[in-house]
Amino acid sequence: MKKTLSRLWLLIIFAFLYAPIVILTVYSFTDSTMIGSFRGFSLQNYVTLFTTEELISMIMGTVSVAVAVAVFSTIIGTAGAIGAFYGPRRARKAMEFLNHIPVANADVVTGFSICILLIVFFRIPKDSFIPLLVGLCVLSTPFVYLSVYPRLVSMDPHLYEAALDLGATPHEALRKVVLRELAPGIVSGFLTSITLTVDDYFVTTYTKPADFDTISTYVVNATKGSQTEIKTALWALSAIIFLIVVAVVIAGYVKTVRAARGTSVR
Repeated sequence: MKKTLSRLWLLIIFAFLYAPIVILTVYSFTDSTMIGSFRGFSLQNYVTLFTTEELISMIMGTVSVAVAVAVFSTIIGTAGAIGAFYGPRRARKAMEFLNHIPVANADVVTGFSICILLIVFFRIPKDSFIPLLVGLCVLSTPFVYLSVYPRLVSMDPHLYEAALDLGATPHEALRKVVLRELAPGIVSGFLTSITLTVDDYFVTTYTKPADFDTISTYVVNATKGSQTEIKTALWALSAIIFLIVVAVVIAGYVKTVRAARGTSVR
């Protein structure tokens, strides 16, 4: 009975988490104009999504910003994790403390602070995209650090010195030994940065150019408008994002299982 109740409770939790997404995905394949009014099967939402110039421009702009932020955040976060791990103990503790502040801080505070610092104080124009990139990097970099640092902790701390003893240069030891061991954490941090960039609303709102929208800001503004075809096309966009995430998670899981099997065979 206890095991049955545990499984039932787990099923309820998963249903609570994923049922809304499944319902939205189902309605994206209909010609309904609102959730709850089910009509016939239709691909019009997907046609609208991929034929409307405004939506295509918004998606491409979001992807470009997300990739740029992910690259910068991954480089900075990985370098910070490596420096903290191999640095003095006090510097490591200070880095860990400072890294947790942006994670715990509210996004609205981070966005407003970046806006005041760069746009008001340093007078950097918002049209340059610099405030937007900096704000999103401040948001994403700590999560890259948190993805990479545990890999360093679990790694043999003497691998770097062993590579040097075997004749590798410091650059070769870092690239061929340390970064190779950190690859799963780096990839995880990169994907997390993309997710945070696409998902963030407050930092983006305060720092983006006036004529530019990411998916998050566009969705919020579209829900206030009266263009029904745009609203329903965003259902299709949400379904595509969800399916991409599921595909990435499944691919990562399969790769992990295969690697574990290969290790056990050896």
